[in-house]
Amino acid sequence: MTVATKEKLFDFLKEKGEELISGWEQKVLVRYDPPFSKTVIENGKKMYYILLESYYYSNDELEKKLKSLARRVAENYVTTNMNVGECAFTVNLARSILLELLNDSNLSLAEIRAALKRMNYLFDQFLYYTVTQYTDAKNKIIEEKTNYIDSTHKDRLTLLGQMTSSFIHEFRNPLTSVQGFIQLLRAEHPDMNYLNIISNELDQLNFRISQFLLLSKKELIGKEKTVFSLNEMLEEVLIFLYPSILDGKVKVMKEIEENLYLFGYADEFRQVFINIIFNAIDVLSHNCNDPTIKITATLTEGKKILVAIANNGPMIPSHLLATIFEPFVTTKKLGTGLGLFVCREIIEKHKGSLSCISEPNCTAFIIRLPAAEGKLA
Repeated sequence: MTVATKEKLFDFLKEKGEELISGWEQKVLVRYDPPFSKTVIENGKKMYYILLESYYYSNDELEKKLKSLARRVAENYVTTNMNVGECAFTVNLARSILLELLNDSNLSLAEIRAALKRMNYLFDQFLYYTVTQYTDAKNKIIEEKTNYIDSTHKDRLTLLGQMTSSFIHEFRNPLTSVQGFIQLLRAEHPDMNYLNIISNELDQLNFRISQFLLLSKKELIGKEKTVFSLNEMLEEVLIFLYPSILDGKVKVMKEIEENLYLFGYADEFRQVFINIIFNAIDVLSHNCNDPTIKITATLTEGKKILVAIANNGPMIPSHLLATIFEPFVTTKKLGTGLGLFVCREIIEKHKGSLSCISEPNCTAFIIRLPAAEGKLA
């Protein structure tokens, strides 16, 4: 752009400035209520002066002024909770008014093209900076709110853990006494079949109580991690759940490699496997004609143990699949929503991962854990 063209366009914008701003103000005042309209008009005037003087600014100076104004405008839209799309609308109002003035001017076609090129560049850059800074500010607000919600949620879980820990210890005392008397009754009346049912139900109740207890602390005092056989653990779990498996007419298939060992709290892992398999039994007993659970366990090349517990029940909807490991999320009428949450806590505490994939007629829970050192084949 020649010096003469710059001077001519500067003179044109300066001459038409009052007409441009006045026509734009009227449309802004109709669209927005004070005091926001006043702020928009003030920022619009600043943009006009940047456009007017842009023919004499260096590129660095121009970028600095555009960014400064964009930051101010973005803050205004954030603090007033206005949609940033309104900013694009007001800029395009000025663009259309200026376009009409250029069409009615005595400028040559080349000069009009030069004016449009400069106007569109400045307006588009200004909008880009404004939207970017607006988005960053909004994302920061959302992040702060999310952190606050997460913090509050963790506080709730901590309080719940403290309450449940105290309550459960008191609850377990009479439960232990009942279990002891059942053992005495079994010795005195070995033919009383109902005692086995009562004993099994008490074991299930004790298992549920342990789930709540695990919410109260990460490491349990007085317990030590041990190396144990995954193969034996799964066999114990299936024996424990046999009454439920039999009652639900569930077929259990196993493909488990020999000599798989884990290091950690065996009773916690037992709870994980019981919970996941029991959930599968519960789902299959209500929703499947040929209920089947398939348990596979293999040692990967990366010295990780991969356990998959799959069932042929109904598919978990995607909107539920994304939240099933969150606390207090459940699809059961009488569920606590803590089972899978506790399972994930236990697995992650042992440096593993727990995930779920669900397709029509196949839902699988995948557990990845480091194999016990010194026990690798």
